[in-house]
Amino acid sequence: MSEINLAELVAQCGVNFYDAEAANENGRSIWRVYITKNGGVSVDDCEAVSKLLSPIYDVMPPLGGEWILEVSSPGMERKLSKLDHFAKSVGESAKVTLSDEQKSTFIAKIVGVEGEKIKFENEEGEREISFGDIKKARTYVEW
Repeated sequence: MSEINLAELVAQCGVNFYDAEAANENGRSIWRVYITKNGGVSVDDCEAVSKLLSPIYDVMPPLGGEWILEVSSPGMERKLSKLDHFAKSVGESAKVTLSDEQKSTFIAKIVGVEGEKIKFENEEGEREISFGDIKKARTYVEW
């Protein structure tokens, strides 16, 4: 994907690039592009991005073999896999699982990102975690 700047491309459709990933479901290869927009992503937004990317991917496919393109919102409880994801989620709660050595999972509000450190706050207080110590994280919505 180094030849294609997805952030610049999808901005032409009035949305923001969040992430992209390859998935394999039921024997099908899927290239997923996640977009965000203030006020929420509509079906029309997804369609516009899909129509923009399809001819580009016909020439420069993101995956080998047969695959399909899916464009969607990352959802309310979205994966936080990049420092930028945490920075864009300041003020939201997250469920965080730390690396194997620390064997800890917690839920806390993301209060800031400074360099490689992410600051969290919950009823136990404030804590700062190195991005490299996070095994997985998602935004968290209490229903």
